[in-house]
This record gives sequence, C-alpha cells and structure tokens, in this order.
Amino acid sequence: MDFDEAMDYLRGLTKFGINLGLGRIEELLRRLGDPHKSGLKIVHIGGTNGKGSTTAMLSAVLREAGYRVGAFTSPHLHSYTERYMINGAQIEPARIAALLTELRPHLESMAAEGYEHPTEFEVGTALAFLYFSREEVDYLLLEVGLGGAIDSTNVAPAMLAVITNVAMDHMDYLGHTIKDIAAVKAGIIKPGMPVVTAATGAGLQVIEKACGEKGCRLIRIGQDITWEPVAHSAGGQRFSVTGQKGFYKDLTIKLLGRHQQANAATAIGVIESLTETGAVISAEAIRQGLAAAFIPGRAEIIGYKPLTIIDGAHNYDGARSFKQALADYFPGRDIVLVIGMLDDKERARVAEVLVPGVKAVVVTKPDSPRAGDWRRLAELAGRYAAHIFQVEDVGEALEKATALAWPEDLLCVTGSIYLVAEARGRILAAGNKIME
Repeated sequence: MDFDEAMDYLRGLTKFGINLGLGRIEELLRRLGDPHKSGLKIVHIGGTNGKGSTTAMLSAVLREAGYRVGAFTSPHLHSYTERYMINGAQIEPARIAALLTELRPHLESMAAEGYEHPTEFEVGTALAFLYFSREEVDYLLLEVGLGGAIDSTNVAPAMLAVITNVAMDHMDYLGHTIKDIAAVKAGIIKPGMPVVTAATGAGLQVIEKACGEKGCRLIRIGQDITWEPVAHSAGGQRFSVTGQKGFYKDLTIKLLGRHQQANAATAIGVIESLTETGAVISAEAIRQGLAAAFIPGRAEIIGYKPLTIIDGAHNYDGARSFKQALADYFPGRDIVLVIGMLDDKERARVAEVLVPGVKAVVVTKPDSPRAGDWRRLAELAGRYAAHIFQVEDVGEALEKATALAWPEDLLCVTGSIYLVAEARGRILAAGNKIME
C-alpha cells in the first residue's frame, strides 16, 4: 500500500467503532513479537484535558537534554503522521504505509481465526509500538486514547504514569461521576511506579487510593509541586515553579492560558521523577525545553485583523479554561464566536460558559459523523446571545464570522478538534501565519 491506500484502509477500520478491552491488542502485539516489551522506557500519559500540551512540553525538555524522544498522541489535526513523532519530527508517510502493509496480514489472520477484529485505534497503537521500538527511542511518551484501564495503550509496561486531571467527558464510556471517571483513568497506574497528577477533589481521592493500594509514590501538582504566575502577554507567559528537587524561576512558555502553567508544573514533576531513574536533565534543559514547546490548536493565535484564536476545547472544563484565557489576555474585546460540537458532548454546559457576552455566534458543523443534530447548538446559544447564525460549511462560517467582526474584535473558533482542524487548515491556506 502507498500512503493514500493505507489511510483508506485505516478509515475502513472505523467500522469496528470504539471497542474497549485489551484482548485484541494483546493478541496483535503477540503476533508482532511484543514490541511494547522490547525495553522501551515508557511514560504513560492520561487525563481529561492537557495530555497533548503536557506531552509536548515533556518532549521538548527531553529533546533539549539530548534524548531521542518518541511521542504517540491522538487525535491529529491535519495528517495522521502527526500521531507519531520523534524529537518533534513526524513519521514519514511512506513509513506509515510500510508498517500498515506489514500489519495487515496479521489483522486478516486474526479475523480468519475467529478473533474480534482490532479497531482503528488498536491498529494505530500497535503501529506505534512497532515503530518506536525499531527506532530505539530513549523515551516513549504514550498518550491514552480514551479513559485508561482498558484503553489499548494500557498494555504498555510503563515506568511512570501521568494523570493530568479528571473532568466530565466521554461519559457514555467512562461513567457519569468524577469518581467513576477517575477510577477508569487510574487504571494506568501499575504497582510500584511513580505517579504524577494534577487532579483535584474527588478525582484526586480516587488516584490517591489507587496509589496507596499499589504502593506507588504520588506527586500531586498544586501540593507537592506548586507554581506562581509572574507575567503574561499574547506572546506567552512567565511563571516560577517550586518542585521537589529545585526552584525554577521565571520560566517561559509560548502556550497561553493559566491551565498551561499547571501542565508545565506537571511536566516538571515527571522530569524530576525521571532523574531518579538515571535520566540526566539539567535545570537549563527544563527552561529551554519549556520555552520551545508548542502545540497547535490550543489557544493558538492564527490570524490577524481580526485577531483569530483557535482552541480545541470540547468539554466543559476545556471551555472554562479557554474563556479564562480570553479574559486574561484580551480583556474588554468584543468576540465573534465560531463554534461546532459533536452530538455526544455537553453542548448546553459549554454554551453556558462560552456564549454569554459575545457579540455574535456562528454555529457550524464539525466534519465528523458524530456531529449529529449540529443545529441544536444554535438553540442553546440563543439562550445567551441575540445574534446567532447557522452556517453548515466551515469555510463559509469563517467568512460569515469575519464579516461580522470589526478589525479590533476577536474571532474565536472552538468546540471540537474536528472543527479546529478544518478551520486551521483553511486559515493557513488563505495565507495567514501562525504565531510560534
């Protein structure tokens, strides 16, 4: 298969849906020689929000320290190759095609022998283990796909677990209370491993209990490791972190939003834990790595006149963080909001957070079969704003929003990673430059 054929093949696997469990991935990996057990040093990263940003920061710091760092993340914005990175560089499309060509006979033989067919994400996970083990990366940052306990990444013999936070999301799969969701996320905790978490409240209680039962040392962000804001601007933010092994003064990151300081503190907690296992990572590597870290689609300034900001917030907590970032960085500006959400998300709660006070709302349809009755969001938004527009095509929605916005206004695009991906692609294709 070439790359386009490989992507068509992968898309065809989505018919197997989300089918949680470890039996299929374990069998597939067995047939591949168990590449996940090949000596990879794995940091397993779960949580509701912040996984991608924390992974990007960790990758940048470890790279600055001289290590060869693999990162497996999902979903992607523009290309499937974004899911597999080594030192910030995406896997080559031809390599993806070759690996899927290698995997395909094993998938077909499993089906022929009566096994359930692996899902698209399981195949992608197996590909990750195969790729990174052959590339002999020094560390693999492995992001959980959904939940934790029976997510396909949880076959990994990780050396350290990270749970960024616990909030309401994916309730149909994970449970309808914070405690239920936290219990699933805590499933990535293995006996004796260090655990770093920024969870609070009931979620933290569940994680603390799991660590106590499994004999794990727990590093709590906000308690054992703290941070103090220093300054912020549209170009980034400065803050200081008090870790367990040092004080890191006046750190800088490009990523906007108070929540990114918590993610940076989480990354420092992980880095300090890795130094206990032999990693050599200086304070300067931490400083330089954090300053270099970037992840697209997170409170990203991507256009000017009007100033255009995109953010992948797709749940209530993410919406609150984005709203706070807008208030912190751009107080008093009128906002034109382009929003589209999937049908299985908390549309009413997100609308309640993001819509009040905005100048106008353009509701559009994310490019996903899960968009469902996308117009329902317009009804919900209408409770909080007078000027509501429905434009199904994302490109036309952006044009409508641009026409509604004055040069000094903010144009904000959010609600779904699928929407952000399409909007970002269209904006960049139109000639705008991203801010890095």
